[in-house]
Amino acid sequence: MRWACILLTQLALDGVQRGREDHNQPLVLAAGAIPRRVIRALNPAARQLGLKPGMSLTAAQTLASGFAVADYDEQQILHWQHFLAAWAYRFSSHVSLDYPRALLLEIETSMGLFGPWPRFEQQLRQELTELGFQHRIVAAPNPAAARALANVHDGLAVADTPALRVHIEQLPVKRCGLAAEVVNSLGRMGIRQVKQLLALPRDTLARRFPAEVLLHLDSLLGLQPQALGSYQPAEEFSARIEFNFEVNSHQALLFPLRRLLGDLHAFLAGRDCSVQRFILYLQHRQLDDTCLPIGPLTPERDAQQLFDVARSRLEQLQLPAPVLALKLHAADLPAFTPRPAQLLDQRPQPTQPWEQLRERLRARLGDQAVHGLAAQADHRPELSWRSAVQGMGESVANLGPRPGWLLPQAQPLDDLLPDILTGPERIESGWWDGADQRRDYYVVRTRDGRLAWVWQAVDGSGPFMLQGWFA
Repeated sequence: MRWACILLTQLALDGVQRGREDHNQPLVLAAGAIPRRVIRALNPAARQLGLKPGMSLTAAQTLASGFAVADYDEQQILHWQHFLAAWAYRFSSHVSLDYPRALLLEIETSMGLFGPWPRFEQQLRQELTELGFQHRIVAAPNPAAARALANVHDGLAVADTPALRVHIEQLPVKRCGLAAEVVNSLGRMGIRQVKQLLALPRDTLARRFPAEVLLHLDSLLGLQPQALGSYQPAEEFSARIEFNFEVNSHQALLFPLRRLLGDLHAFLAGRDCSVQRFILYLQHRQLDDTCLPIGPLTPERDAQQLFDVARSRLEQLQLPAPVLALKLHAADLPAFTPRPAQLLDQRPQPTQPWEQLRERLRARLGDQAVHGLAAQADHRPELSWRSAVQGMGESVANLGPRPGWLLPQAQPLDDLLPDILTGPERIESGWWDGADQRRDYYVVRTRDGRLAWVWQAVDGSGPFMLQGWFA
């Protein structure tokens, strides 16, 4: 088996920055009680001001000004790690969260679908960058080695066990995953590299250090099997972006809305599902949350289309008070069904897809203003369809050819001797509601070359009656 480790190098900072529109603004994350708050993480713009991790926030404010401050929240770190695990579930059925701030993916079985590792790795990196997370990626024959090598490498791919031992031996002891007290003891003995540690007698290591040291070394070399937990994606999606200021306009809500819907798309892609309905909550300081339910006509997971629908609904909403946070919750997650496409369709595509135009009209004009057609479970042509605002009605299977244009009422066919192409298709239905029909239907070609759907009484009496025309 082969494993990939995605090390999330600044997960806390990325989680905060991706909710901000200006990434060039200096930002620090501070932890601790006031007035002894300490900087735990900061972006490059803050480093240019002379700020460093471990500096007290009071000293930082004395040294520089103009930087933003946010909380360093351990719970948010876990939230983003689980969010990325849901995203990674799209690429592998075995995703592990056993290591903090890292994802372990079993990739051997996935490369048949996503291609060889260089192409697979490129796709992972591209999507992580689009999501806004810094990362390092390493592939190795076992998960422990992949995690340890990610401490000092980025882009390394180890193919076999002999090559793995060479790279493991070159690891610094302090970066190989051993406990801090063990690393300190080995440092006092002058051991700096794993190669020096492996050269020591095993019985000596067993006497002087805990048993976990040898177990860890064997795991790094693939000699000791390692059981990892398997991540299971959640059944619902919920995400929230909190602002550090009051938002009074719809325009200022569009960036966090796009970010939330991008996260929803990543979650849906990981579970291979779509969304039929989601709720947008606008949270205020004193008033109750403003609830905005949004439901596309058909299940959808395209982030841009979901954003267009949500934006149209949001722009029609009158904000009752300034907004402090935006929350999105989606529980109706049906299976994803790709739209059919023609392999050799050379027709020019419209500037706007029909699905997007339909949703925009519905959002602008209201739910009751846009209608479509839906099938009904009735074989009688005049009762087999209905006008529908939403949904597709009941599906009717195993029917013969049906025309796109049905006449309101059947009328005699002008052509007395049409060319019968298919038929008869007998329809006998309606005995339960007093509108019994017993007819034989045919597809015919008239003298002028048009295709028609006609019927005749079962006993053959009477003329052909025109029911509709084929395109």
